[in-house]
Amino acid sequence: MAIVKMKRLSLYAMACDREELLKQLQRLGCVDVSEPGDKRTDEAWLNLATPDTPDQDLLQRQAESVRSALALLDQYAPAKSSFLTPRPQIGLADLFDDGQEAQALETAAALNACRQEISDLDSRIGQTNAALAALRPWVPLDVPLNLTDTAQVHTRFFTLPATADLGQVRTQLAQAADASALYEASSDQELHYLLLFVHKSQQEEADDALKPFGPSNVSFKDYTGSAAEEASALEKTLADLTARRQAQTDRAAGYSDWRQRLQVCADRLDQDLSKEATRSRLWTTQSAIFLEGWVPAQDVPRLEKALSGFDCAWDLRDPLPEEVEAVPVKLQNNWFTRSLNVVTNMYSLPAYDGVDPNPLMAPFFILFFGIMMADMGYGLLMFIAALVVLKKSHPRESTRNFMELVLWCGISTFIVGALTGGFFGDFIPQLLKIINPDSTFEMPALFTPLNDTIAIMLGSLVLGVLQILTGMTVSVIEKCKKGEFIDALFSEITWFIILVGIALAALGIGNVAGVPVVLVIGALMLIFGGTREAKGFGKVTSLIGQVYNGVTGYFSDILSYVRLMALMLSGSVIAQVFNTLGSVFGNVVMFVIISMIGNALNLALNLLGCYVHDLRLQCLEFFNRFYKEGGVPFSPLAIQTTSVDVIKEEQ
Repeated sequence: MAIVKMKRLSLYAMACDREELLKQLQRLGCVDVSEPGDKRTDEAWLNLATPDTPDQDLLQRQAESVRSALALLDQYAPAKSSFLTPRPQIGLADLFDDGQEAQALETAAALNACRQEISDLDSRIGQTNAALAALRPWVPLDVPLNLTDTAQVHTRFFTLPATADLGQVRTQLAQAADASALYEASSDQELHYLLLFVHKSQQEEADDALKPFGPSNVSFKDYTGSAAEEASALEKTLADLTARRQAQTDRAAGYSDWRQRLQVCADRLDQDLSKEATRSRLWTTQSAIFLEGWVPAQDVPRLEKALSGFDCAWDLRDPLPEEVEAVPVKLQNNWFTRSLNVVTNMYSLPAYDGVDPNPLMAPFFILFFGIMMADMGYGLLMFIAALVVLKKSHPRESTRNFMELVLWCGISTFIVGALTGGFFGDFIPQLLKIINPDSTFEMPALFTPLNDTIAIMLGSLVLGVLQILTGMTVSVIEKCKKGEFIDALFSEITWFIILVGIALAALGIGNVAGVPVVLVIGALMLIFGGTREAKGFGKVTSLIGQVYNGVTGYFSDILSYVRLMALMLSGSVIAQVFNTLGSVFGNVVMFVIISMIGNALNLALNLLGCYVHDLRLQCLEFFNRFYKEGGVPFSPLAIQTTSVDVIKEEQ
């Protein structure tokens, strides 16, 4: 239940060793570098200053360049990989190979030049398409688009809304300006495309006649030929631009063999950026640097071995009381409890002086999930799916923890399913009955959700009491460690005795002359503890509040565990309903199809529902008994890659 103990590191080293020192710390991956404390008052300390990091901007630009190049490759030469494809593995030497990095950066620059060219071509193609779209309605007019007014004739290209009646337009125009000619180029659902010739002496009359119809003038700049000629020229331009774009995309796709080297380069730059960010937290003079941070006590020997190769001095000490809130938290995980990090990280890390909940929560969470799911078929699918992902894809820590949780919950689901006789509900008995109508086969079961509902409900409540008592016990231990035994006695211990007393009284155990002794002792302790700090009538109100809060708190929390029975029952019923629907056809093939579709839906719903309800029981009913949240995550300077896995040398 212990959280990894941390040591406060204070390190003085030579400024000339800074880069090599940071490099070694990054490879160790066990030092969380923090800002130096603000309690130094000596003159030498005050003269220190945080260093500039001029390389950080350059590294950021390089990282963006490589990511942009990878995005271009993904667009025009997507990698062929599956969900289960493991990441490539490389050594540290390959990750930090300066020559390969330089080549990758050159390739990234070439790919980004392709990207820029493609972007420019896309812009020109868009402009050309827009110009073509504007010209096509005018193609039927076999006149130059650069027609201008003559000494006697005014020329006007314009459009009218499609709702305008061209017959009426011609009539109005003829009445107002008989020395005019109107030509229709084309019409579509939105506009009429028109050309007007009118004698200049009647230009104003023609304009007035057209105004009620909402004309919009059209200007053709830089065009000298007819619309058909100009459209043909634009189509040739478009074909040329498209061909040039295709050449650039083919050129970009030709760099597909560089994908892994670019990914390695991106990961290398991420490590350099992480190191630069840490460098900005160092304090330095021209000749020396100072570093403060946190290191797990278990990693101190490795750290001291690495530091022994430098001309430096360091100090390692336990956190001071005023530093506890700032101490980063690392959970003491093993192969079993680490899967529960998924739950703990979703809720909140425990405070450094709190309790690691994973070992306490693991058996309850996994058992509760199995009880709620309770089906051998579902458990088997969960187990196989998790095992395949873990073995095939070698997932990172967060995904690995989640899949391990699925694996453990799958085992629990299978075991509870074996006890309840569920295999995709009543799939096997229904299938055998279709094959042989006289079959009376039933899956062997210790108890079943439909026939033993009350027993399952009582068992759920008992499990709830056990988990709550576990949380209360942890709280008592933690309070006793802090010297708060009296508080523990009249809060947790009192209610512990009351709950046990109720259980014993219900079973008829421990009664003397018909009096439940244990329950009476608990009640007397509650009365005394609830009134010991109050005076006068305040003792009554204090006792009432103590009883009310206790009853509503403990008993409502215990009743919440009925959801274990409810979800087991609902999942079983839904599975049986789908199996019954499939059996209606009396055909094995139809039965299997309908049953599998229904059970797949039931499994998906139950995976989500059981996880959410299990999470609620842990976070609300269990954690509130002892959990102190608010921990700061332990974030050491370490090698953390995205695209490849690094095989680290032994330290």
